[in-house]
Amino acid sequence: MTDRATPVAVRPEYDPLADPDWQEPEQPPTRLSWTRLGILVIVLGLIGAGGTLEVLHLRNTAGPTAKSWAVPYVDVTLTPTFQFQDPTANPANDVALGFVVADPKSPCTPSWGGAYTLGQAASSLELDRRIDQLRQTGGDVTLSLGGQANKELAVACADQGRLTDAYRQLVKRYEVNTLDLDIEGTAVADQASLRRRVAAVGAVQKERQKAGKALAVWLTLPVTPDGLTDDGVAVVRGMLEGGVALRGVNVMTMDFNNGDAHPDMLALSTSALNGTHKQLSDLYLRLGQKLTSPQVWAKIGATPMIGQNDVDTERFTLDDARGLATFAIDNGLGRVSMWSVNRDAACRGTFANVVVHSNTCSGTDQDALAFSKVFAGLPGKAAGSDNHDSVDIPNQAATVDDPKSSPYPVWRLTAQYVAGYKVVWHGVVYEAKWANSGADPSSAPAAGTPTAWSVIGPVSPVEKAPKPHPTVTDVTKDWTPETVYQRGDRVLFNDLPYEAKWSTKDQSPSTEFPTDADDPWQPLFTVPGEPAAN
Repeated sequence: MTDRATPVAVRPEYDPLADPDWQEPEQPPTRLSWTRLGILVIVLGLIGAGGTLEVLHLRNTAGPTAKSWAVPYVDVTLTPTFQFQDPTANPANDVALGFVVADPKSPCTPSWGGAYTLGQAASSLELDRRIDQLRQTGGDVTLSLGGQANKELAVACADQGRLTDAYRQLVKRYEVNTLDLDIEGTAVADQASLRRRVAAVGAVQKERQKAGKALAVWLTLPVTPDGLTDDGVAVVRGMLEGGVALRGVNVMTMDFNNGDAHPDMLALSTSALNGTHKQLSDLYLRLGQKLTSPQVWAKIGATPMIGQNDVDTERFTLDDARGLATFAIDNGLGRVSMWSVNRDAACRGTFANVVVHSNTCSGTDQDALAFSKVFAGLPGKAAGSDNHDSVDIPNQAATVDDPKSSPYPVWRLTAQYVAGYKVVWHGVVYEAKWANSGADPSSAPAAGTPTAWSVIGPVSPVEKAPKPHPTVTDVTKDWTPETVYQRGDRVLFNDLPYEAKWSTKDQSPSTEFPTDADDPWQPLFTVPGEPAAN
């Protein structure tokens, strides 16, 4: 990997004759000296030659109209689960969750990656709880529909009414303010699905507006070094003509496949963005809306694939990321995303001189979360989002946990926890990162010290105690205090089966989970929160 200097963005020339508001300034009362006249000639010469002196900023005296918003993608269904809600695992304030697609068995029903229903994602992936946790700490989520794999709802569902209901259900369940419509592959040219999508999204957007709630809509589309494809431009036009208020167009600056043995990914990306800027300027003008250059930039987003791209020769480096961040700030780019936070780490093992295509690592030499930290420094936030600096975080220490309403076992100081075990503590669900005992999940670790627990999210007030699931069904004898039990004897206690680890008398089975190592009884059931046995 070679270092690449960040290129200087060349600002467009100022043409006073093309500016309807330009007026020739009054002549100064004093004559120009030969020195001043010489400087004026040089400056005018540089303008005519496309120079880059600060005088060229005159074209857009107001500067960028937007502060670039960082919203990296998270692959929700990928294993291992990425804890996007945990600030120790994710430096980004906002995330785009992908991907909602049609359920393979019910084409008008939304699912996560075709693998989880919305309910299953809540229980198996803790998705709803993790979204709540991110919002409690001032962040938010964008819902991304579509993607490269599976079928997006508008493609699979031909029933317009049911399709609209599906979008409505998603927006209501997750209370999202922003939808990201990722249209790729053959879906870009599927005219019937494009019309259905426009009608459904437009209807839901208007409903939200009528209810006093905003729904921003982004289109995410493939791009070439010259800008959007013809089909991509047609998708944008169809949305606008169909009455959808587009927040912007996010272009996937990746997999250019231009045949270069050593492609400059930053140069290709900025070329694609400049091409998209021209296309959108022309398109809005044709539709009767004249936008300024900064206004158009505010409607454009960029999504690189960090590290190794799908094209073997293409690698988007950390230097490229820094260059793109600079470009975004200088131009007021509306959005910068990346695919994906799941990949923001170096690949493990010996991969020297080998191209690595992975969903869980970048294939480049980097520190963990290095790309995320570059883009997390961008100054903007989602349109209509709250001021994250003024978020009121509940006092967790004042919350008393009730085993009868906690969805997982309440944390205990003496318990031995294994990696993946979930507990409740002060009204919040945590998951053990590794085996530990005595580590308070809610305590902030010393600087530079990793914490043993990942925060998952708040306990809902309507949740109930976990229901254990017996692994055997042939135990019928109740435990009694006067009986001497031998190793291997099985009993029922509180209608749950246990097995004696060694000889014991007058020691009842424990109802606190996980049971301690010196407890004489082994539960013959599983408790929600326990990780699945390997």
